[in-house]
Amino acid sequence: MKTRWYKDAVFYQIYPRSFCDSNGDGIGDIRGIISKLDYLKDLGINAVWLSPVYKSPNHDNGYDISDYRDINPEFGTLEDFKEMLDEMHKRGIRLVMDLVVNHTSDEHYWFRESRKSKDNPYRDYYIWRKGRGKDGKKPPNNWTSRFTGSAWKYDELTNEWYLHLFGEKQPDLNWDNPKVRQEVIDICNFWLKMGVDGFRCDVITYISKREGLPMGKFNPVMCGDEHFVLGPKIHEYLKLVNSESWSKFDTMIVGEAIGCKVGDAESLIAEDRNELDSVITFELMEVDMKMNFFPVKLNLPKFKKVISDWQNLPANCWNTLYYENHDQPRSVSRYGSNLLVYRKEIAKMLAVSLHFLRGTPYVYQGQEIGMTNIYLEEKEYIDIMATQIFSIIRKVFPPLMPLARWAMSKRARDHARTPMQWSAKPGCGFTTGKPWMKINPNHADINVESDLKNPNSILNFYKELISLRKGNAIIRDGSYKLHFPKHKSLFVYERALEGKSYIVICNFKEKTVHLNAVDLKARGAELVISNYKDAPKHFTDGQTLRPFEARVYLKNG
Repeated sequence: MKTRWYKDAVFYQIYPRSFCDSNGDGIGDIRGIISKLDYLKDLGINAVWLSPVYKSPNHDNGYDISDYRDINPEFGTLEDFKEMLDEMHKRGIRLVMDLVVNHTSDEHYWFRESRKSKDNPYRDYYIWRKGRGKDGKKPPNNWTSRFTGSAWKYDELTNEWYLHLFGEKQPDLNWDNPKVRQEVIDICNFWLKMGVDGFRCDVITYISKREGLPMGKFNPVMCGDEHFVLGPKIHEYLKLVNSESWSKFDTMIVGEAIGCKVGDAESLIAEDRNELDSVITFELMEVDMKMNFFPVKLNLPKFKKVISDWQNLPANCWNTLYYENHDQPRSVSRYGSNLLVYRKEIAKMLAVSLHFLRGTPYVYQGQEIGMTNIYLEEKEYIDIMATQIFSIIRKVFPPLMPLARWAMSKRARDHARTPMQWSAKPGCGFTTGKPWMKINPNHADINVESDLKNPNSILNFYKELISLRKGNAIIRDGSYKLHFPKHKSLFVYERALEGKSYIVICNFKEKTVHLNAVDLKARGAELVISNYKDAPKHFTDGQTLRPFEARVYLKNG
C-alpha cells in the first residue's frame, strides 16, 4: 500500500562521480557517499535520488547501462551498495535510483546479441530498419538525436540501421516487444526487493514510438518529436510496469518527462491513473533558453506563469520542484548577477521561492552551499552534449564557434558535474588524487566546511528552510495564489490553509524594488524567514525589497 511518503520528503540528488571519492582515484564512489550520510541527515534530507551507478562504459556518464543488475567497479561493489542502502534507511533516508530504460549501452549483452544477425532472439529488443535509397545508405527517416545529428546509426554487419535518440552508443530499446517490457519489470523488482524505495525514470516519455516510424516535420534543431514524445502506447506501458512492479512496493516513481506540458500532466500523474507519481518537466527550464541551446534573458512573468500553471494542477496530482540537477547549470549563475556581491542572497532567495511551493523539492549536490558555474576552455569540456555541439558546429559552420562557446559557458551540463566542494583544501575535500573533472577554483571560498562554521551561511539557511517545511500542512496541502503576475522583478505568491497563509515575496533583480502590497491584506503578519537579517518583523502595505531579497510572512485570518 502506497503511503505517498514523498509528499513529506526533501530530496537530495547525488551525482556519484562528483560527490565524494573514498579511495583517491579521483572518482566519487559509494563508500564516499556512505561517509557523508550524516551530513545529509543533519541537512534535513530524508530521500536521495542517486544518478546511475550501474555498470557502464561511461559514454554518457552512466546513462548508458551495460548491466542493470550490477555496480560499476569504479563506484564499488553490490555489497557496498547494499551497505549504503542499509545505512540510509538507518538514518530515515529513502533511496530512489535512476532507471534508464529508453535505451541501453551498445555494450549491453542484449545489443551485442542483437547486432549479430536479423534472426537473433535479441534482434527485436532494439529498433532496426532498412535504410532509404537504392543502396540503403540513407537513414530510415529524418529523426534527430538529442545530442545532434541523425538518430540512426548504420551497421554494416546486417546492412541495417538502429535508432538512438541520444548518443550512437545508446541504442533505443523496442518497448513494443513484450519481452523488453518484461525485462524492465524484472529489473525494477530486482532492486525493489533489495529495499530500494523507487525510481527516477530517465526520458520515460520517449519509450513509445509511432508505428511505422514516419518522417518528422521539418525542424532546424530536432526532428521527429511528434512521433515519440508521449507516444501512442505510453500509458499502456506505464500502467503495465506499475501493476507488475511499482505498485507492489511503497514506492515513489518520478518520470523525467521531456515534452510533457502542463496539459499532459494529469494523464500521467493523477493518483487514480496508476502510472507515475510525479514528473520532472522542462517548461520552466525553457523560459530562458531558445532552441534548446541559446541562453536568453529571464522573462520573470513567463517564469511565474509556468510555475503557477503547474501549481494549479488538480489536488490528486503532485509536483516536482527543482532549479538544478545534473543536466542544468548552477541556479545562482543562471538566475542571478554580480555573484561576487550577491551570491549568498541569490542562493537563499531562490531556495525560498522554491521550497514554499506545493510539491517535492530537490536539492542538487552543492546547491545548498551556492556552488556556481565554472569557467572552462573548450578542450576542458567533458560531457557528450557539449563536445558533440562543438564538433558539429566546427564542421558545418565554424564562424558560429564563438557563439557556441558562449552558450556552453552558460548552459553546458558540465557546470553541474564539477566535484562537490567539501573544503578549501587541494582536491576540495572531494579527493586526495587527480579528480576526473576540473575542480572549480572558487572552492577556496565556497565549501561545506566554511559554511558549517558560519551561522549566516547558505547551508545553515537551507537547514532552517527544510526544518520549517517538514510537517507543515500549509506548504504541503495549502492552496496557491500568484499575486502581481506581470511584475518584472518580484515573484509574490500566497499559500493558504484553514485561515492561515504564507505570503512569499522574492526579488529576482539586482536592484531595490518598491511594492504597493495593500491588496495582500496582510498588515501585521509576522516574519517567518528572510535572507536579510534586518528584514521588517511585521508586514506593511508598502514593501521595499533590496537586491535579491526574500521574505515570508505568516498571516492569520
